[in-house]
Amino acid sequence: MNPLRRTFLKGSGAAGTLAVALAAGLLKPGQVLAAEWNKAAFEAHGIIDALKGIGGASAAESKDIAIKAPDIAENGAVVPVEVTSKIPGTEQIAIVVEKNDRPLIAVFNLLNGAEGFVSTRIKMSQTSSVKILVKAGGKMYTASKEVKVTIGGCGG
Repeated sequence: MNPLRRTFLKGSGAAGTLAVALAAGLLKPGQVLAAEWNKAAFEAHGIIDALKGIGGASAAESKDIAIKAPDIAENGAVVPVEVTSKIPGTEQIAIVVEKNDRPLIAVFNLLNGAEGFVSTRIKMSQTSSVKILVKAGGKMYTASKEVKVTIGGCGG
């Protein structure tokens, strides 16, 4: 069989399957995802505005949020962060870096009783507090950890 024909048939089959799924309403177009984008919070230049944007300005401290991050990060461009929330009904986990130009790093929505765990790598421009906000049961909870950065990750 001709390899070009095989590639064409595979591509046509995938495109057809995608078209059927879109027509049946199984897949939602990108505009739905864009509707959930919290532009004001992600573009905020100060931590107070970022926290207000995600509803975390009056979050209560919680010992049920565990943050695993290095005490000293050798490279601020790739700082590993793991968050575990033991708060029942965790719906959302947000990561905020206090001294970054744009403090809000990420917001993770957890659906259908998903485990309250997130692992990622973040950028830090300088030594700062990494603040975690957890939304559970309509309330916001927070915990933080200081991370020292030796080489800045945001152009430093």
